[in-house]
Amino acid sequence: MEQQAIRSEVGRPSLWGRLWVELKPALVLTRREIKDTLRDWRILVPILLLITAFPFLANAAAAEGLDFVNQYGARLIIERLFPFLMLVVGFFPSTFSLVIALETFVGEKERRSLEPLLATPLTDLQLYIGKLLAATVPPVIASYIGILFYTLLLGFTQGWWPPVSLFLVALLISTAQSLVMVSAAVVVSAQSTSVRAANLVASFIIIPMTFLLQAEAGLLLFGNYTGLWLIALALLIVNVLLMRMGIVLFNRERLLGQDIDQLNVKGGWRAFWDGFWPQQGVKHLYRYEVPALVRKLRPQLLFTLVVAIGGGILVGLWGVQRFPLPGGTLDSSAYADFDTLSQAVETTGLLSTFSSGGIFWNNVRSLLLAVLLGFFSIGIGALLLLAAPIGILAYLLPQIGALGISPWQMLAVGVLPHGIFEMTAAILVTAYALRLGMIFLRPPEKDGAMRDLARELGQFCKLFLSVALPLLLAAAWIEAEVSSRLVITYLNGL
Repeated sequence: MEQQAIRSEVGRPSLWGRLWVELKPALVLTRREIKDTLRDWRILVPILLLITAFPFLANAAAAEGLDFVNQYGARLIIERLFPFLMLVVGFFPSTFSLVIALETFVGEKERRSLEPLLATPLTDLQLYIGKLLAATVPPVIASYIGILFYTLLLGFTQGWWPPVSLFLVALLISTAQSLVMVSAAVVVSAQSTSVRAANLVASFIIIPMTFLLQAEAGLLLFGNYTGLWLIALALLIVNVLLMRMGIVLFNRERLLGQDIDQLNVKGGWRAFWDGFWPQQGVKHLYRYEVPALVRKLRPQLLFTLVVAIGGGILVGLWGVQRFPLPGGTLDSSAYADFDTLSQAVETTGLLSTFSSGGIFWNNVRSLLLAVLLGFFSIGIGALLLLAAPIGILAYLLPQIGALGISPWQMLAVGVLPHGIFEMTAAILVTAYALRLGMIFLRPPEKDGAMRDLARELGQFCKLFLSVALPLLLAAAWIEAEVSSRLVITYLNGL
């Protein structure tokens, strides 16, 4: 018995061995897909142009910019743009991963080549991983070549060589961006019914990536390489979540059985109305329907609290350490009386008038804008809009201690009275914006994706009108009539 146990233990493959057994069929599929990609000149030629011609264009632009700013002694500014151009050179080839990934499933379905592939003994997981790697490897390698080529050009012509940490984080960000785009695009391709529909949904992926590129430009302008590493880490976390979602949602039977969604205006309106109108009156609405909608939002609410609220606080506290306000910037004299406070707020341009109506309209407009941005950015735009005021508050409150004012007391009298209502509404709306932004990454119901979207929009309007709007109205009145006067009384009593 002991010898049999030893033999079984010896004959049992290791963890890496079992992993290789699972990945080997997926890698065979990856190799086949990459060969097909490299044989398609419509994909290969643009990639080759981007990794050969575009670095020369970026280098010429850098040289012209350097010559211009040298006339004014501002060489530092253009040198801070050199790393950004390096990221841009790596970003453009990686965008082809989006094109390749969108073709992975729905493209093969239209070409009638999907059925033989799904008939193979590959598992759903092996199919997903094989397609994911095949769409990622060629563009990532092209990004690496472009970044290396541009770095060599810049070094030999301008004498600027990036630090090793910057070069490594540029490679990591290019890889992470490609993985995120591919992971999202594979999910979209598996859920779409035509290449045209998949290409339309691709804008929901590329828009947040362009926003992210602008954020990276801002970090590079200040020489903040640590922020780039944090962005790379965040992208890898998002990629893991998207891959997990893709593995859960991918199903070969549904992929073969789904038909083309048709635009049915009457059916869409009926689905919207079913989601919007209360089923059994106002009492039933607030007792059963609203709690059911909130329970449905629990994953999005948790994600919003962690990312938007927690992230905004961390960014604000980080800003206090890195960019503290100069002495004398904050002045409590603006809170001497209500008229002075109103004039100070209106001077900032944030509000046309410091009144209940002005505050209410500004909050409603901001939340609706968050929903719109979230819909076109997989919810990221909505999260950023909510994180911004949280970060500003976390940035300003610790620094008012220099005026002899307790930040906690100021928070209690100037923010919490109306903030409880305002933040509750903002968190609910942002969570639903995140749900709407991810709607095309979920498997559609039996009526199709368009009716699913119409129903979700109806339920959002129900929640917004019945819960968020009254909360915003109460918050606006309290901020204009209560919180502002409490702040004035508190500061004048110091």
